[in-house]
Amino acid sequence: MSFRISVSGAAADAVRRTVPGLVSDLVASGITAQDATLWGSHAEAESEKRLGWTEAVAVSRPLVAEIESLREQLEADGVRHIVLGGMGGSSLAPEVITRTARVDLTVLDSTEPGQVLAALGDRLEASALVVSSKSGSTVETDSQRRVYEQAFRDAGIDPAKRIIVVTDPGSPLDESARAAGYRVFNADPNVGGRYSALTAFGLVPSGLAGVDIAEILDEAETIELSLAIDSPENPGLVLGAAIAATAPLRDKLAIVADGTHIVGFADWAEQLIAESTGKEGTGILPVVLDTGAPELTANLPDVQVVRLVDDAGDQIFSRHDTGEIRVSGSLGAQLLVWEYATAVAGRILGINPFDQPDVESAKIAARGLLDARPAPEPAAFVANGIEVRGTPDVIGASSDLESAIDVLLEELPENGYISVQAYVDRVAHPEVERIRDLLAARSGRPVTFGWGPRFLHSTGQFHKGGPAVGVFLQITQSPADDLTIPERPFTFGQLIAAQASGDASVLAEHGRPVLTLTLTDPAANIAALLGAVG
Repeated sequence: MSFRISVSGAAADAVRRTVPGLVSDLVASGITAQDATLWGSHAEAESEKRLGWTEAVAVSRPLVAEIESLREQLEADGVRHIVLGGMGGSSLAPEVITRTARVDLTVLDSTEPGQVLAALGDRLEASALVVSSKSGSTVETDSQRRVYEQAFRDAGIDPAKRIIVVTDPGSPLDESARAAGYRVFNADPNVGGRYSALTAFGLVPSGLAGVDIAEILDEAETIELSLAIDSPENPGLVLGAAIAATAPLRDKLAIVADGTHIVGFADWAEQLIAESTGKEGTGILPVVLDTGAPELTANLPDVQVVRLVDDAGDQIFSRHDTGEIRVSGSLGAQLLVWEYATAVAGRILGINPFDQPDVESAKIAARGLLDARPAPEPAAFVANGIEVRGTPDVIGASSDLESAIDVLLEELPENGYISVQAYVDRVAHPEVERIRDLLAARSGRPVTFGWGPRFLHSTGQFHKGGPAVGVFLQITQSPADDLTIPERPFTFGQLIAAQASGDASVLAEHGRPVLTLTLTDPAANIAALLGAVG
């Protein structure tokens, strides 16, 4: 399946206006040649060590045989189930790859104790764990590894035979894993996590789960030459211009999956775009939508729609003026094109698409809370069993659940968005996501939805570093059963609570309105919450 893109309306105008300059500036060939000067002197130090993804297809080829050999070995040892412990790009790329291939992979990208317990209770004796962490020090992944090590030992299984590590060479995890006798795959250190889909981070868990990863690389290879050529038809230039050169008027990108052959791609694209562009008070806010989302009929002037379709047609400039961007192609090609396009968008916006300066602030705040472990801040009030907290601008004028939500929405500027952050067990309570459409219909504005804490490694950057037009609804839950983290002074329940509280405090410091609703009995509280919103 060849990659195709068509544009119309404002997106087409942006492409016509912007792409000729990108071509004359040799941007496409420069990205392929890993020219770190393309994003300005302020970004050069970071860019020169983050462009390895442009040669990921060639670098990753030798991994295929190694991964397939290990898969055969694991199957001979009775392993039939792969679990992935990872966050951000380390988990989202394997998730879309395996979902598209209809291959079973348990993605454990949460610290919610119920979700971790559910994963531990699922076919443990036939399971292997892939631990993916670029830095080797990610607290979520470290905690997941520790609890699986203990579970394997308790079941009489040698962890060294069931744990596979993907990390950068020389990281703390690289050294400790090799010392423990684990199988280690080193990824290219010159690739950032969100650009790592076609490296060991995307390929090892996917291949071990049963995906034909050689085919993914083949698909990406078909588009490499087109992406490297400085041409008006270059799909990376066209898509980058279409999504970035309509800003600041259209600075929100509604990503809609109309097609059927790629599953979950919008979630991967969301973290790539949001974390890469949301900084220095600017950025493109991706909004993942279903085909029936309220935003698609609201005719919002600041929203650009991009549809992932089965066939975008053979004309870049569409004959039909829908005002939309339409994209089609195989998964491997899509991954590489969107990475190029995001790098191009960074140049258009004048920012560094390879750093994430505001992600660390939430991590620091969470670590501080874990070290101190203070008593929870008292709730402003409790309504329908839901504990209500928030920033003074929200709570000060609230007396019940409905009024708290009303006040939060009143803080929403005309060009704003709502961010729903659900630090909830998404396996047990997927219905929480229904709140997204309810809020969109009620507010008439774009609404993003993220499961915590995984969004902290993606859209969390945009929330603090992007335009200050968001209002934030945190949904947390009191764990029914907590879970100890071996050799750590805190539990999973304490960890996820610290992550939510830490992020809320950083958002508040940036002047963002925050409403935090804690479910004390999720099964009963969710219905009340949906009722209050709807």
